[in-house]
Amino acid sequence: MLKAKNLLLTVLTTLIVNLSLFAQEAGKISGKITDQKTGETLIGATVSIDGTSKGAAADVDGKYILSGLTPGRYTLTVKYIGYQSKSISDVEVKAGQVTNLDVIMSEAATQALNEVVVKATFRQASVASLYAQQKNAVSISDGVSSEAIRRSPDRNTADVLKRVSGATVQDNKFVVVRGLSDRYNTATLDGAWLPSTEPNRKAFSFDIVPSNLVEALTITKTASPDMPGDFAGGLINIATKDIPDQNFLSFSIGGGYNTASTFKNFKSGPRNVTDYFGFDNGDKKLASGIPSSAQIANGLSPEQNRVALLRFLPKRNFTIYNGTALPTQNYQFTIGKVKDFANSGNRLGAIFALTYRNSQNIQNEVLRDDYNNHYRDNVYKFSTNVGALFNLGYSFGKSKITFKNVYNRIYDDQFLQRAGTNDNATADIRYFAFDLLQKALFKSTLEGNHPVSEKGAKINWNVSYNNVLNDQPNQRKISYNGPFHGNGPFYANVTTLGKDNTTLFSRLNENDFSGALNFTLPVKMFKQNASFKTGLTSLYRNRTFNARFLGAVLNTSNPNIEPNDVRQLPLDQLFSPDLINKGAYRLDEIASSIDSYTANSTTNAGYAMLDNKIGKNLRLVWGARVEQFNLNLATKDNDPAGKAKQNYVDVLPSANLTYSLTEKTNIRASYSRTLARPEFRELARSQYYDYEILATIVGDPNLKRSSIDNIDLRLEFYPSAGQVLSVSGFYKKFKNAIETYNDDAASSTRQIRYFNSSKADVYGIEMEVRKSLDFIIENDFFKNTTAYTNVAIIKSNAVNPNVGLTFKEKERPLVGQAPYVINAGLQHTFLDNKFTFNALFNRVGRRLSVAAGAQYEGIWEAPRNVLDMQLGIKVFKNKGELKLNAGDILNQNATFYYDINKNKKYDPQNGDFTQSSYKPGSNYSFTFSYTL
Repeated sequence: MLKAKNLLLTVLTTLIVNLSLFAQEAGKISGKITDQKTGETLIGATVSIDGTSKGAAADVDGKYILSGLTPGRYTLTVKYIGYQSKSISDVEVKAGQVTNLDVIMSEAATQALNEVVVKATFRQASVASLYAQQKNAVSISDGVSSEAIRRSPDRNTADVLKRVSGATVQDNKFVVVRGLSDRYNTATLDGAWLPSTEPNRKAFSFDIVPSNLVEALTITKTASPDMPGDFAGGLINIATKDIPDQNFLSFSIGGGYNTASTFKNFKSGPRNVTDYFGFDNGDKKLASGIPSSAQIANGLSPEQNRVALLRFLPKRNFTIYNGTALPTQNYQFTIGKVKDFANSGNRLGAIFALTYRNSQNIQNEVLRDDYNNHYRDNVYKFSTNVGALFNLGYSFGKSKITFKNVYNRIYDDQFLQRAGTNDNATADIRYFAFDLLQKALFKSTLEGNHPVSEKGAKINWNVSYNNVLNDQPNQRKISYNGPFHGNGPFYANVTTLGKDNTTLFSRLNENDFSGALNFTLPVKMFKQNASFKTGLTSLYRNRTFNARFLGAVLNTSNPNIEPNDVRQLPLDQLFSPDLINKGAYRLDEIASSIDSYTANSTTNAGYAMLDNKIGKNLRLVWGARVEQFNLNLATKDNDPAGKAKQNYVDVLPSANLTYSLTEKTNIRASYSRTLARPEFRELARSQYYDYEILATIVGDPNLKRSSIDNIDLRLEFYPSAGQVLSVSGFYKKFKNAIETYNDDAASSTRQIRYFNSSKADVYGIEMEVRKSLDFIIENDFFKNTTAYTNVAIIKSNAVNPNVGLTFKEKERPLVGQAPYVINAGLQHTFLDNKFTFNALFNRVGRRLSVAAGAQYEGIWEAPRNVLDMQLGIKVFKNKGELKLNAGDILNQNATFYYDINKNKKYDPQNGDFTQSSYKPGSNYSFTFSYTL
């Protein structure tokens, strides 16, 4: 009995001790140390805890970490040669948590040893740091932090970008900055260039990157020499999460309901289990053993034809399946690990994340009512998105090396069913399209940051590899024609082969390799500390695009069949093996020497820039960038008419001037010269028929690069940390702007072609306000409520070329440009931040999507109001959070139209034609996340 009591006492004692130790689990203090005026990191700045021997030095990123701290309150002292020392009191450390404290340092007025120590509290230091981050950007820029992303209902980066001042999003994935078309933007991920993800336009699909993997997102609107020169709207940088400050494990689960789709009848082609994981099981790819284009052109024997069709058609499966659209589901798992080496001060950290999302959406009754087409479409899209992130970082001494990897895959399997009339064909139409699109991005970047002297000189380098895949196997399209406004039978259009009525197999694969080396050297100019920066970059791209258009054509002269009887068969019986064995069909192909192409380009660049402080309040960042560009594009069969070659050198000067009127107010002025090079797709003569917009997209190998002069002015005021009031004005002058128009001079068939306009001018004004409402009444409710709005008002004028092309008009707005953009929101926190509420509003003015040709008018996108809301609830001692989201609550029509009556609004009752119009449905969802 005594032994049992002793054993129980021992167990209880051990438990109490462990619980006590757990309660006193060590905490950490970490942050970044920067210069108050320039924002430059202060490598080697020391941070010590008063009354202890604990201390740390800032690495090449200015970051420091103090580990193993007993919970309590501390006073820190920060020192750096040539700067005023800073003492920061009331820094609270909590058990098992990381206290973030960013510190800004001011240059010493003299070099005297008895320089006064600046004293501040933790709150004062944090507020001052946030001010400095807002004010010290070299260029005019806007961004969204990870905290703001977390508090919004945004699922991916495209949704996040809708919140940025002056930014709008097309097709829920392509970004327009300052009203300029998406092709005038450049995207980077963790500082390394991102390629176009689209086979038929120059654009990056921002829905590829899930928002929960983003640390920060910034749109830079004015250029500096260390940035790529190929942009005019904005340089969009996505920074993924880096080395964690502490170990963690988190997961989230979510579901969603769409008012237009969920639990409604959902039609599709065949579905496989692997579709739910983002991969086709192989059934839809072109079967091995299919004759080559040359063999088909030379003619197949009856037996060869029969064997080829049996391989080609049975797996195509034209059966239409009926199911139920399930709710949207999404999951994420993230783990972060960090190892501190106590003896050396080195740190090794890693973050690994997996994301998954599946949705089944329906576009009901899509109206298409234009010149000759009068259709109603129902579109069913099954989408799976899978992603992974693995970031590894090692900080040693004052240096740091990171290895960042991102993979994301989007699987979109779409079925379209169309009914209506076609005036040209004088027939009623029944049209079916089965369309699978698989997009994938893999990006790997190795980066190093190293100090090279005690005076702050440093080297940054990176090497990066991208792979972009855009695979469109088995895009099957078939139409039936019936009596014009009649009730007679419908006949399948299988007697001829056209791109609107065939099976497409296309595959785009691009590999990109890039590298950069940057050197920063502190110098003295005008008796002030300054910085000189220079660097070299190189980017090599290599793309292969292959396309084949195959189809089964009815042998109308075959005595074993009755052609009209065959053509009246329903879709799931039209290509039966029995008919193939009877010789009812022959395999045919639309052979073209221009549809497949290979392309490569090399961009080499060097730059030099100075960051000067002139006097007490003036800062000038200026310099030039030189870019050498070489491109070669050739069709698969080396058709001379399809070749494109470009080789030139551009000098791109820029200057960014910032004058600090007060500690809270900046005046900025900027000039830069940038450019816009034609994308591979814009140069390739490959012809792609888009069955949804009823047009063929064609490139032009003679496109020239655009040259753009940019001028910006901005007044910005920061009433308190995290709040801003700003007004910006800008002007852009284009030479040879790259745009799209309706090429219809030769025939009534619409083609969308790329061309260079003669010149274009864009000018506008942006206003942004982000302010808490405590100026109304000074109480906690208004203090915890923040309202924000940003408005951009833009005017543009583009001049069409006088020779070579035919247009209905000489001048018009620039394609893709909106006359205004409005973003607004209201954020409120209550019950000690346990509840958060957000309301977000967006509206974009009508913008030109495709310029008018000789016969067809231009196509415009009509404005629509978008209202989103979110309620966040923290549970389980703030380790868990439930977010209730409502997206696109107003559910207004998404509409593209021809402005026939020229009244600048969508007015179908008075003659306007509709390219497409439908209600996307409102989205209601929840997400629960928990962090261990």
